[in-house]
Amino acid sequence: MNFLTLTKENLEQEHICCAIADKKNAAGVARKKEWLTNRFQDGLVFRKADVRGKVFIEYLPAENAWCPIDADGYMFINCFWVAGRYQHQGYGAELLDSCLLDSAGKKGIVIISSAKKRPYLSDKAYLLKKGFEVVDAAAPYFELLVKRLQDDPVMPKFKDTVNSSAFNHNPGLTVQYTDQCPFVDYYVQRELDMIGEEFQIPIHRIKLESREQAQKSPAVFTTYSAFYNGKFLTHEILNKVKFSKLWEKIKNV
Repeated sequence: MNFLTLTKENLEQEHICCAIADKKNAAGVARKKEWLTNRFQDGLVFRKADVRGKVFIEYLPAENAWCPIDADGYMFINCFWVAGRYQHQGYGAELLDSCLLDSAGKKGIVIISSAKKRPYLSDKAYLLKKGFEVVDAAAPYFELLVKRLQDDPVMPKFKDTVNSSAFNHNPGLTVQYTDQCPFVDYYVQRELDMIGEEFQIPIHRIKLESREQAQKSPAVFTTYSAFYNGKFLTHEILNKVKFSKLWEKIKNV
């Protein structure tokens, strides 16, 4: 398998693995590429297999991560995905090894997961097999995992801003998001309006525009997090069908 590293020079002609064929996500792809261009100067690495599929890893120094963690001196994996027919062939291990090589001199590597396997989060069971360990947790289900490369008495942790009641003043559905994922744009701009109209609830959009904002986020998963009447609902991107399944549980909250 040939692997490519995205740069400012080749970014426009290369796909970014996720939203390859779906035209409705074209604007999201453009936003993601702009986000990547601005992050390269922060040390971000996006490495992918030279195939039309989801085989990639994205990481950067934790000090520059768009995530509310205290992990100075570590590398942070922002996204790590091997899907479809490319699974179980060792490609994930190759990508992770490339991150390890780039993390020489770092205290270790950190990544967000959860006890149960969930969409958009890397598989905890796989990470444990690769030498990661759980060092912190945040409600309702997020876990911070670390692969130590040096002895460090101070382990990474989630910031104190996590689990705050920042959105309690917002009735209805509030979505906090960034341009880190190419799928987000369409669902934030189109599907949220449809949800608001269908269920007759207020919609609030909060876009994080800088790492400083993201590092102070009350939500662990800054790519996309939804709150209903101020309470965390999900980190999974909502459409009208998904929201309707949650509605019976939350409509009286």
